[in-house]
Amino acid sequence: MSKETLDSELKSIIADVLGIDAEQAEALNEESGLFGHLPELDSMAVAGLLTEIEDRLEIIVEDEDVDAEMLETYGGLLAFAETKLSEA
Repeated sequence: MSKETLDSELKSIIADVLGIDAEQAEALNEESGLFGHLPELDSMAVAGLLTEIEDRLEIIVEDEDVDAEMLETYGGLLAFAETKLSEA
């Protein structure tokens, strides 16, 4: 999967899970804050987001993979997804 395709899919997942509009999700860039910055992304939403990422990207997210750095920015989440896809 290309980085552009992954970026688009990840933004679609975020919009769907958090219930934000597509334009808000499309505006995310690598420096955009996620956890603690998007009110929709609370601790309960994190679980749903990670489950949806697993399902749509066909990857497995282990408990030890999840840390604050991964969820701090959109770029961190994108880099995480890229790494997991390259391991698959």
